[in-house]
Amino acid sequence: MAWNVYHSNWYVAVAILWTAIFTDILDGYLARKKNLTSAIGGLMDHGSDAFFVTLTIAALTHHEWAPVVLVCVIPAAFVQYMLDSKALAGQPLKASSLGKYNGISYFVFAGFPVMQLTLGITLIPFSWFIWIGWGLVVTSAISMVDRLVTLLSNKQ
Repeated sequence: MAWNVYHSNWYVAVAILWTAIFTDILDGYLARKKNLTSAIGGLMDHGSDAFFVTLTIAALTHHEWAPVVLVCVIPAAFVQYMLDSKALAGQPLKASSLGKYNGISYFVFAGFPVMQLTLGITLIPFSWFIWIGWGLVVTSAISMVDRLVTLLSNKQ
């Protein structure tokens, strides 16, 4: 997807976006339905989502629709989420409410300009995306500080 966004191949990018969303929803549904959920599966699922949106948003920076800082903040937030949850020790990931909304917002932010260009409509002016991206930087930072404060207060 990132390559296609970078090179302005909007129809291919949107096909990849919807395939990623559909398969992400489907694999989670099937894992829960067949009772095949695991801590490592959750880690791989969330990790692949973070990788996907980080690279896609990195491609959006080429068009000046996303701040480069966001491309750094998303992996940092994911690593903190993974470490705070003790996912490497086999514990399930525990998202905060704000973190959960940020995760969804990363996907929406990564896909919205692509959808607009593919459909030929502009619901949000493209000049606004950089500011929306900065909003995600701020909410991600707030979420990370909140997780850190919670972690430190639980240790005392």
